[in-house]
Amino acid sequence: MSEVKKYATREGYGAGLVELGKKYDNLVVLDADLAEATKTNMFKKEFPDRHIDCGIAECNMMGVAAGLALTGKVPFASSFAMFAAGRAFEQVRNTVGYPHINVKIGATHAGVSVGEDGATHQCNEDIALMRTIPGMVILNPSDYVEAKAAVQAAYEYEGPVYLRFGRLALPVINDNEDYKFEIGKGVILREGKDVTIAATGLCVSESLKAAEMLAADGIDAEVINIHTIKPIDEELIVSSAKKTGKVVTVEEHSVIGGLGSAVSDVLSEKYPVKVMKIGINDVYGESGPAAELIHKYGLDAENIYNRVKTY
Repeated sequence: MSEVKKYATREGYGAGLVELGKKYDNLVVLDADLAEATKTNMFKKEFPDRHIDCGIAECNMMGVAAGLALTGKVPFASSFAMFAAGRAFEQVRNTVGYPHINVKIGATHAGVSVGEDGATHQCNEDIALMRTIPGMVILNPSDYVEAKAAVQAAYEYEGPVYLRFGRLALPVINDNEDYKFEIGKGVILREGKDVTIAATGLCVSESLKAAEMLAADGIDAEVINIHTIKPIDEELIVSSAKKTGKVVTVEEHSVIGGLGSAVSDVLSEKYPVKVMKIGINDVYGESGPAAELIHKYGLDAENIYNRVKTY
């Protein structure tokens, strides 16, 4: 059996930017003194004249990106999620969101899988923050392949987009011929009839593993990859809930305001069923190896399996 390929989604971000840069001269990339970490250094190497280092000034970077967009450029403003969504929230809201300007925000190092950088850098609130901005599209890819596809889709979309990427290498699960990425459309990765597991980002591959473990116990879990948090695929969520009668959401994000909240919003209005949210439970992260933190905070396959089994 061949070894599963693993890459961080931030690497897919960098590679996707390079591929698009070769096709489109109007694509520019901004960074806040973190090009090596965000992987925009890959773009900088290929297109130094179209890469702008704004220094450790994320708020200013969003303003620069907005200005570039108004001249016809398609800017990707890049930094850690904690800084892109947290520190620069006001500028994203008022300078990008309010005038609905064509700025793409590449937010890397999201969630507890940032690891040893600790609680100050582990942003578990960014999806919640971005969901509150009217018209903001939120993409959270599950692997390297999907990360590249998300970058392409963000470029083609006219309007503000928030792209969420991680630091930890993840299994490649979307390298099949019929894979298709479409903003606002979830993907059924495994058919099932007993319970729906709607996952996003890092948690998608872990949910697939958990589904295999559940199958051994006679529990048939349907696994859905929700790569677009906003606009969310209401039709798919409702249809799956009607089939299984139980829904579990899994995310490397706070259970407040993220995927679980978005799915609950849909189901409470369209088809009320029981929903269990697996995520970060109203606590800060902490410093430690990424894999150990994912286990401690209940986001790995073993914990998902145990939670769903007793649901």
